[in-house]
Amino acid sequence: MAEEKLSAAQRSRVRRLSAPRELSPDEEGGELNIVPFLDIITNVLMFVLATITVTFTTFIETQPPSASRGVRAPTKPSLSLNIVVIDKGFIVSAFGQRIGEGCQGIGSGVAVGLKTTDGREDYDYSSLKSCAKRLKNQVPEAADETAATLTANANIPYQVIISTIDAIRKSDDGQELFPDINFGVPK
Repeated sequence: MAEEKLSAAQRSRVRRLSAPRELSPDEEGGELNIVPFLDIITNVLMFVLATITVTFTTFIETQPPSASRGVRAPTKPSLSLNIVVIDKGFIVSAFGQRIGEGCQGIGSGVAVGLKTTDGREDYDYSSLKSCAKRLKNQVPEAADETAATLTANANIPYQVIISTIDAIRKSDDGQELFPDINFGVPK
């Protein structure tokens, strides 16, 4: 048997067909490129870490109302200061009665109204502070009372509530007024 010799064209064709061909990127298989996935996860993780510190920066420590089995008559005069924040000012009640306009005696309506500054109406926190101080100093037996109830209408901005709490905590001369704030629910 004689071996046939291949022509140059035939040898070139055999070489070309037997050589491994390069695969296109969409035909490549076996390896999964996870670098873009890790980039996305890293970015999401950085976003979560950056925003979580912003969400939990402020809090106000309060005590929930305690449930009691029976109501006992007070053994000494109780101030029971209640402040309701409305869009026209502050309604104040103490000793079980509403306080009149200007925080003078018993009455009805707004005890501390809005003040006008530069043509703008704003809450009068300094008058509220002096009203709370005057009420606390009226009855010597209630001088050790530190709790007040704060209620606000739904449309009152959060900053007004915080400023109201700040106003009734301490007087300008450093006297502790009502540092223990309970929140009431408007009806």
